[in-house]
Amino acid sequence: MTTEYVGRGDPARAMALLWRSREPVPRGRGRPPGIDVDLILAAAIDEADNLGLGALSMRRVAQRLGVGAMTLYSHVPGKAELLDAMIDTVYAEVLDGGDSDREGGWRAALERVARANWTLYRRHPWILQVAASRPVLGPNLMAKYDQELRAVADTGLDEFDMDAVVTLITGFVQGAAKGAVDSAGAEQRTGQTDEQWWSAHAPYLENVFDADRWPTAARVGAVAGAAFDPQAAFEFGLSRVLDGIDVFIGSQQAAAG
Repeated sequence: MTTEYVGRGDPARAMALLWRSREPVPRGRGRPPGIDVDLILAAAIDEADNLGLGALSMRRVAQRLGVGAMTLYSHVPGKAELLDAMIDTVYAEVLDGGDSDREGGWRAALERVARANWTLYRRHPWILQVAASRPVLGPNLMAKYDQELRAVADTGLDEFDMDAVVTLITGFVQGAAKGAVDSAGAEQRTGQTDEQWWSAHAPYLENVFDADRWPTAARVGAVAGAAFDPQAAFEFGLSRVLDGIDVFIGSQQAAAG
């Protein structure tokens, strides 16, 4: 899976596109009626959803819209800036637009954050192909981050710890979602379910596996080896992460008196 990096485009043009702060200068013969940035982004996101980022190109998006590739450049500076805008666009899907982040206390709020991100990754798995070390500095990312921080705003944590807790939750979800996407992709690409794969390999594994040498792996693997369920793994992990955060918040509140 190819890893893409955000922020590789021209900073001024990328920010202008993300914030719609300046209309791009038309090129050539101008813009065909009915084509705009939002339509281009919708087409690009749909292409990425169905084919992955590896197949995404300005030319493919233009073909989908029935225009020449140069027409896209009158709206979007290039593929790098397009990717930034695509990510910021789908981030809008997790925004609730209200105060539900405060309902049910911090744990319920963080659980909503986790589930919203889980749904986002499952709906748009290509996001997992993008390195997350540098943020897309668009309005929806800012709103998403603010919404997630509000989940722990009333816990008494300082700003550093608030950010650390949100990073922990979103990082866990990203890892769990990647496992789920990889599992689904394996079946699609190989034409075998996990059960079929294990059935095909089990007889050969039995010939080389020494249960006396690896007794714990033998005992646990016999129960859990072929029973991996990405959704169950997510639910289990989320509960354990929230349990750990509960202990941490309690210790910080006790220390603060």
